[in-house]
Amino acid sequence: MNDHLRIGVFGGTFDPIHTGHLAIAHAALKQACLDKVLFVIAANPPHKHDNTITPASLRAAMTASAISGIPAFEICTIELERPGPSYTADTLMGLHEQYVPAELFFIVGYDSAIELPHWRNPEKIIQLAQLLVAPRPQNTAPLPKLVRDHCTVLKMDDYPVSSSEIRSRMEQGEDMTAWLPAAVGAFIREKGLYRARC
Repeated sequence: MNDHLRIGVFGGTFDPIHTGHLAIAHAALKQACLDKVLFVIAANPPHKHDNTITPASLRAAMTASAISGIPAFEICTIELERPGPSYTADTLMGLHEQYVPAELFFIVGYDSAIELPHWRNPEKIIQLAQLLVAPRPQNTAPLPKLVRDHCTVLKMDDYPVSSSEIRSRMEQGEDMTAWLPAAVGAFIREKGLYRARC
């Protein structure tokens, strides 16, 4: 039954998923009284045009290992099951149809929320889901009115490291395990991910 369910939708490449992602999901779960959070693995993000993204199957496996044992967190592969770029409006429409009449909450970082009015069909996004905005370090720019009128900013500490920084520093040989769930660190070592590209 989906009646009265409150579902968080947390999309990303999760390359790799890190402890900051989990902190955001926990904050959203608690502060918005969500029943569950869907971790939506992006297949082909339209804003990333290089070939450095780790294969989706590995990113999904890392994410699954990170959230294992947390009943309210689930993997969602809706974007892996369709071809072409992954647009948030399309994803939310698919989830709306799948979980109707549940209420959807789209979890987004502050830096991405600033750009949301320039995404494809931003009005459809805010029609389909309430926005939960996670703060980001040193981001003091005001949110656009379209976002500000339809969002709640989560109360939590800024997370100082991004996935791209974790990848870069690991490629330089730096130990970043303090920023990763233990299972994800083990998975990365087993698969030899994020080594220096020579």
